[in-house]
Amino acid sequence: MYKTLLRFFFALIILHVEVATHAQSPEIKVDLNQEIGPMKNVWAWFGYDEPNYTYMKDGKKLLTEIAALSPSPVYVRTHSLLVTGDGTAALKWGSTNAYTEDATEKPVYNWKIVDSIFDAYVSRGMKPLAQIGFMPEALSTHPTPYRHYWKPGDPYTNIITGWAYPPKDYTKWRNLVYEWVKHSVERYGQKEVESWYWEVWNEPNGAYWKGTQEEFFKLYDYAADGLKSALPTAKIGGINIAGTRGKGAVDWTNNFIKHCISGTNYATGKKGSPLDAILFHAKGSPKVVDGAVRMDMAPQLNDIKTGFEITASYPETKHLPIIIGESDPEGCAACGMATNPENAYRNGTMYSSYTAATFARKYLLADKAKINFLGAVSWSFEFENQPWFYGFRDLSTNGVNKPVLNVFRMFGMMSGKRILALSNRMYPLQDVLNNSIHGSQSDIGALATKDTKKAAIMLWNYHDDDRPGPTENLMVKIDNIPAKTVLLSIYLIDKQNSNSYEVWKKMGSPQTPTKQQITTLEKSGKLKRISSTKIKTSLGKAIVPLKLERQAVALVKLTW
Repeated sequence: MYKTLLRFFFALIILHVEVATHAQSPEIKVDLNQEIGPMKNVWAWFGYDEPNYTYMKDGKKLLTEIAALSPSPVYVRTHSLLVTGDGTAALKWGSTNAYTEDATEKPVYNWKIVDSIFDAYVSRGMKPLAQIGFMPEALSTHPTPYRHYWKPGDPYTNIITGWAYPPKDYTKWRNLVYEWVKHSVERYGQKEVESWYWEVWNEPNGAYWKGTQEEFFKLYDYAADGLKSALPTAKIGGINIAGTRGKGAVDWTNNFIKHCISGTNYATGKKGSPLDAILFHAKGSPKVVDGAVRMDMAPQLNDIKTGFEITASYPETKHLPIIIGESDPEGCAACGMATNPENAYRNGTMYSSYTAATFARKYLLADKAKINFLGAVSWSFEFENQPWFYGFRDLSTNGVNKPVLNVFRMFGMMSGKRILALSNRMYPLQDVLNNSIHGSQSDIGALATKDTKKAAIMLWNYHDDDRPGPTENLMVKIDNIPAKTVLLSIYLIDKQNSNSYEVWKKMGSPQTPTKQQITTLEKSGKLKRISSTKIKTSLGKAIVPLKLERQAVALVKLTW
């Protein structure tokens, strides 16, 4: 009896090991006939703190590259478009001198720098997500001190100076917005400006606003009235709240929506205020655990879930476009890894795989909430004349693309309809909302699309812990391919491909690379196609084997 039980016990152990081993073999099934919904280019939105980088050498180069990667217009958001100053760029600072006053306190408008910023967008087919802020020095109720000189490692609160305060004259504030929008229509044309989105301020529940909640609603009402007076068809929204899932942020957002629906408008005295889009922020929370970076996407995704749910809860807003005004792994783009070691994920492929894995969940959250998800702004651009690979949250360094930009190049090749893609190793959405991706296995996920004559499947091998992990052997099974012969192309981001950072390190991490080295780095920063071959399908089926390193991202593209 004992031996029988012992044999049974060992048989169970063997069966458990076989099942576990089988579960660890990634298998992705894609059915091109099972449509989920449209493939909206919600990823084609970018933003940054420093507006004056826009028209500088590397800024213009990066804008050209971003514009080229998207089949639809890219939207761009930046801070400080109304801040007083000479236009000198600095970390977490920017200025345009759009508004000053003469000796008699009469407004003086100067659109030269603002125009150079918007010209850079419009000339490339891009669209501003135009931020109405921050407060000009001449209008601020507390103008001194005004210019700050923040640097990485300084307290974040050091940036909060005179630009963060309410206006001393709301009529002048309204007129400033009116003149800006009127000028924009004259310069770019009514049809062009009608395609933009406008928003008031940034994170008013946080350090960026030194007034009360009611004062912010007043600020919004007067800005919206100025905008709509200049262009009644212009689109304006808010509230770009910080920490959307927190109780205070939820209260702010609900109060703002209620004010826009039925509150007394401070500018007009009428009921309600214009609201053409809902905006809020979503951030993750990485940290260093036992000497290695551990990402945490759960806070970011829960911010999004909360924002979607609030919007859907009001009949007046449930169908409005939703723009996640900042959607990132954490909060401070200008905090490099030297001063913030938890940000060491930014140069390599971990940023790439995190981006792929989170955007796939954003689509799932939008499907579940049944809302009008328009865009998610990746708050990452470039930092001019800074050290190479300093660890800023950016898309390129000194004009050289970082691996993360290549994920967006992959997204740019995905169009048409989103298609059902099932992976036996992709963490369920609710598990990620509860615990992020801290389990023993990595997240092997897939996002698939189908258009008239092509299909694309994005695949990733992601884990929150920045530690070595096994290379996974994926089996991608594709059904209902509408052609007997297709061109199969595979693009890859890993340590050897589409990765300027690894190439730079192999050069010895030069801070003054030669012209030849820069050319090599620029080439290595592009998205690499590792194979392209014609294959025959069998009864509309194809199987694509693929090896994927930990933190790698691949795009399997079929054309016929």
